[in-house]
Amino acid sequence: MIHKTAIIDPKSKIEKNVEIGPYTVIGPNVEIEDGTKIQSHVCITGNTKIGKNNRIFPFASIGNEPQDLKYKGEDTKLIIGNGNTIREYTTINTGTLGGGGITKIGDNSLLMIGVHIAHDCIVGDSVVIANSAAVAGHAVIGDHVIIGGNCGIQQFTRIGKMAMIGGMTGVSRDVIPYGVSLGNRNYLDGINVIGLRRKKVSNQDIICLLDAYKAIFKTEILSDNLNKLNGSFRKNIFVKEIIEFINKDKKRPICTPFLK
Repeated sequence: MIHKTAIIDPKSKIEKNVEIGPYTVIGPNVEIEDGTKIQSHVCITGNTKIGKNNRIFPFASIGNEPQDLKYKGEDTKLIIGNGNTIREYTTINTGTLGGGGITKIGDNSLLMIGVHIAHDCIVGDSVVIANSAAVAGHAVIGDHVIIGGNCGIQQFTRIGKMAMIGGMTGVSRDVIPYGVSLGNRNYLDGINVIGLRRKKVSNQDIICLLDAYKAIFKTEILSDNLNKLNGSFRKNIFVKEIIEFINKDKKRPICTPFLK
């Protein structure tokens, strides 16, 4: 059902069974797939593709141009997957040429009230970002990450799979997969054991992760600690993810338990 007061550009591509509420505005280069429900007063513009069965709440702004002074109107994109919930006043911008040209949101995530996702961000599947958190440009958020309310994620930051960020944390350093990070300027506060148990990860793997964590962050010289890491740790799939994350090319330092 499309409300009679909605303004929908005839060039847009709206599939069947899409609901569009009062006073919502849809631009010409927007594609919306089957089953998505858009409430009142939503603005969807730009070169934006929205998948199936999403829910978008009032006053969200989706696909507007990036807040980047280098942006000069280039043809960049926003891609949103399936089954996401995008709450009131959320803003998600398209990409920039300098960042690859695409902002991407995966599947089954919850973006709470007032969340901002900036240009060229990549957000994985089943992510929860709480109220008023802001994710700056080029950030990469892994699957099953939880970000607390009022957090600020600095540009180019990576947050690994199933990490948890405490509320009001300023994230300026990369957070390893399965890590817990807190603080005015974030530090590492252990492994997300509760999240791992919820995902039915075995106790044996959790114990291995906890032991590996102690070895990897024994001192501030991570490269030495990784070189000395026991071979049995390296065979564990969860520990391997952390090692690969630390060794991967990066623009931010790795978040550690050592306060800076």
